[in-house]
Amino acid sequence: MNKFVIFAFKGNPVCFMHVLLNALDMHGKGMDAKVIIEGEAVKLVEEMETSNNHLYKDARDKGIIDGICKACSAKMGVLEYNETVGIPLKDDMSGHPSMALYINEGYQIITL
Repeated sequence: MNKFVIFAFKGNPVCFMHVLLNALDMHGKGMDAKVIIEGEAVKLVEEMETSNNHLYKDARDKGIIDGICKACSAKMGVLEYNETVGIPLKDDMSGHPSMALYINEGYQIITL
């Protein structure tokens, strides 16, 4: 099985929609696809949650969104909100999600 994890860094909603589209497409084609929300993208969580964005909701409901960066959430001032959404906060690499952990589990890394 192909395994991919997309680390979404950009805080641009259009870029993030493409991350979700690709992850959902991979998932729909039988691949193991995950999304990690990192960098400036952590600021998009509240917007996605409150707008009830269908792509975000679908990816979230399917368990594709695997985590949100804890350190970036704190730095960007959204930690308190991001702690409430039920998506795990990842902090295993100096407060950030570790790519090495995913690589060790056989995932290929994509950054956008």
